[in-house]
Amino acid sequence: MTITVHGQATSSCTQRVLTTLFEKDVSDFQLLHVDLSTGAHKQPEYLALQPFGVIPVVQDGDLTIFESRAIIRYLALKYEDQGSPLYGRTLEERANVEQWLEVESQNFHVAASAIVNQLSSRAKKGLPPEEGVVKTNMEKLEAILDVYEKRLSESSFLAGDFFSLADLSHLPRTKSLVKSCKLPHLITSRKHVHEWWQRISTRPSWIKVIEMAAPSK
Repeated sequence: MTITVHGQATSSCTQRVLTTLFEKDVSDFQLLHVDLSTGAHKQPEYLALQPFGVIPVVQDGDLTIFESRAIIRYLALKYEDQGSPLYGRTLEERANVEQWLEVESQNFHVAASAIVNQLSSRAKKGLPPEEGVVKTNMEKLEAILDVYEKRLSESSFLAGDFFSLADLSHLPRTKSLVKSCKLPHLITSRKHVHEWWQRISTRPSWIKVIEMAAPSK
């Protein structure tokens, strides 16, 4: 049965889901574009799927599920026996995946998103960044990445020596920091974080997602 992803290929949360599908070698899915610019996500038919009016939403048979990290957990479990072992192979490995996925969600993503909003999203609207917000969140993010540097000096990936949902979930926002916000030094100034970023950002699954998000020529 075909999985339907409602979202946008350029959306960081949708990209998280698409990368998981590719990592799990799932080819039977379709991406239905939700046009945020026209308010499609606020229409009754979409709100029936996602009551908060945000993307993405996944439909798999009778199941409708939203929140990207919930979706990727579901996909990792549904396709546990194929593709990359994104959720680990043991209870202990899964606990580590969950731990670092929570760190990404509650720490990294919060600070990184605030910076992306200030330096990229506001700029697209012709608004200047709020320097105090940038400074506060840069300090938070620097401290978080220092913790990552220590962790990644001990293992190739955050949850251990295997690529997991915890690493995957960092891909969209880190790309925005490096490319859109022009802050590559956050990554390159930390040896082990830089090596980790090179490992995860060159995975075929992520390259496919970037190609999907590229403007049509």
